[in-house]
Amino acid sequence: MYLQNNLFEAMEETDGVQAKKVWESVKLYTVRCGVCSKWRLIPSKHKYEEIRAKLGEEMFECATAREWRPQISCAHESDVEQDDGNFRWAMDKPNIPQTPPAWQRILRIRAEGGTKFADVYYVSPSNKRLRSMVELSRYLEENPRYEEDKIKVSHFSFQPPLPLDHKYVAKRQTRVQFASNTQNCGGKLEAPSQN
Repeated sequence: MYLQNNLFEAMEETDGVQAKKVWESVKLYTVRCGVCSKWRLIPSKHKYEEIRAKLGEEMFECATAREWRPQISCAHESDVEQDDGNFRWAMDKPNIPQTPPAWQRILRIRAEGGTKFADVYYVSPSNKRLRSMVELSRYLEENPRYEEDKIKVSHFSFQPPLPLDHKYVAKRQTRVQFASNTQNCGGKLEAPSQN
């Protein structure tokens, strides 16, 4: 996935209903070819999610991009270079399910130096923003019409991408408590360096 630091407004129309106005941090989507290791731009978020959902079982190849770029092959230059300093790069884990129709999966990049790279939200067809699996489960239980549409919790993932620049996210400090017979003493244990 190819991310840009600048935010832009994403508006989608679904089934004639204007979706909730959301701010998303992703500007461009890319996938790396499993044959030549070159990055290929993906024309839409929907197409990217479709490819991402299959990555665990199906390797992406430049030939796949012929669906939207008929002449592309591994012989062509990479569409983008990872060392371009204008963008923040992050990698999704494979097999994140494709977002159900009429739903939106929103990725918000956090400021550099935080303990987490990004937040993932889902926006339902009724424009309800959901921030966790607990909220999603409750929402689906309270709205049985989604069960009729065969929408299940397994169709969603709040797993954020991992930044390729490991310095973007601050190291999280872990608190450890030491017990003795007379008192509890607090101590800090820093996570090991990722160098």
